[in-house]
Amino acid sequence: MSVDFITNLEKGMEKLHKRGAFLTVKSGEKVNTMTISWGSIGFIWGKPTLTALVRKSRFTHELIENADSFTISIPYGDEMKAALGICGTKSGRDIDKVAEAGIKFVPSNEVSSPVVDGCNMYYECKIVYKQDMDESLLSPEVKERSYAKGDYHTMYYGEIVSCYEK
Repeated sequence: MSVDFITNLEKGMEKLHKRGAFLTVKSGEKVNTMTISWGSIGFIWGKPTLTALVRKSRFTHELIENADSFTISIPYGDEMKAALGICGTKSGRDIDKVAEAGIKFVPSNEVSSPVVDGCNMYYECKIVYKQDMDESLLSPEVKERSYAKGDYHTMYYGEIVSCYEK
């Protein structure tokens, strides 16, 4: 069922933050998903947007740099807890996450990147802007807490072109 991007926004963001979600990207014939628990939804440039952060060391970063879209698949319950754990700790460079995590990708409605089957809320996003973090602009507290080892994020701003619940 298609919904406006603000419908169930509070529930979706709570689950993203507390349980995690799958960020999935397709570049060429390669598809990878990773677990995220950071992100924000807002309204920028006259468009509903979702901002996702991907560390430069991640395999997903290699793919999203050459992609035009990404999707966010948010499970509400605990049934995908193990899959989120695998996708958050193992690299698609090294293993077949689909097989290891027991997940299945299904085509999205509007973008080339697929979604993870079995989730409850989906955001399909067309990349409209990206920016590497500038460590000199971070507060010392954030830098120490989140970037003590370096490995900064690139921020990807995606126009939400489709948002729906299972």
